[in-house]
Amino acid sequence: MTNEKEGDYCTVCGGIRPDAITTKTILVDGRETGINRLDEIIAGVRKLNLTDTAAIRENLLKAVQECNYVPTKKMDAYADAILQEYRNAGE
Repeated sequence: MTNEKEGDYCTVCGGIRPDAITTKTILVDGRETGINRLDEIIAGVRKLNLTDTAAIRENLLKAVQECNYVPTKKMDAYADAILQEYRNAGE
């Protein structure tokens, strides 16, 4: 049951529904970090058919920042980790 004003929550516990969790954990600068919607982001950037690594990295980071907090001091570390996940997902 969805209450559009409040969001979509579990009717039993009131928390987020387990099937609605889209956060994936990756290593960023050696620390496990949750990135919300990472699989969707990777798929979206892959559809752009980019071949330039810098452009892929830039688009991945920009898309991640739209729905995740990325500390300014860690932007390069996030970009590197997300790019590595992008490459791993393509194998």
